[in-house]
Amino acid sequence: MTINPVQTTGIPPVTSKVAACVSQGIKIKGELTGSEDLFIDGQIEGSITLTNSVVTVGPNAKVKAEINAREVVVRGRVDGKVTGTEKIQVWNTARINGDMKSERIAVEEGAELHGTLEVGKVSDRFADMSKGASAKKAENVKTNSASSSEEKPSSGAAVAGAD
Repeated sequence: MTINPVQTTGIPPVTSKVAACVSQGIKIKGELTGSEDLFIDGQIEGSITLTNSVVTVGPNAKVKAEINAREVVVRGRVDGKVTGTEKIQVWNTARINGDMKSERIAVEEGAELHGTLEVGKVSDRFADMSKGASAKKAENVKTNSASSSEEKPSSGAAVAGAD
């Protein structure tokens, strides 16, 4: 009697490199955290924190959440702040309403972006300069608020509703 071994060539191996998936038709409200890559093509409302992973917002996705990941790829709609510690990719089908922050960013022509964009590493020198400027600004606010309301603002200051 001869026993033939079972052939498994047609079955892909199960690996930890496969992204988790929120497919079209699935709605999630709440906080998503973890350490795996995530592909979203459904609806998510809340927050997504996958700091060492890739989050892909698919073309059918509608996300109302703050997204924090190592890399973020946006092909669908996002309402909320997007932070990619290494990279953000924005496809031409993307619609983002919120601030974006990353070391690197790639935006395809045709993408729709509404919000502020902060790109690049913050150097130590720049961080020190901005800390000094914040302290100086706070000092000026204290000085100006303590003085009479008839004083004119110093040059460079903006006053809303001034005549």
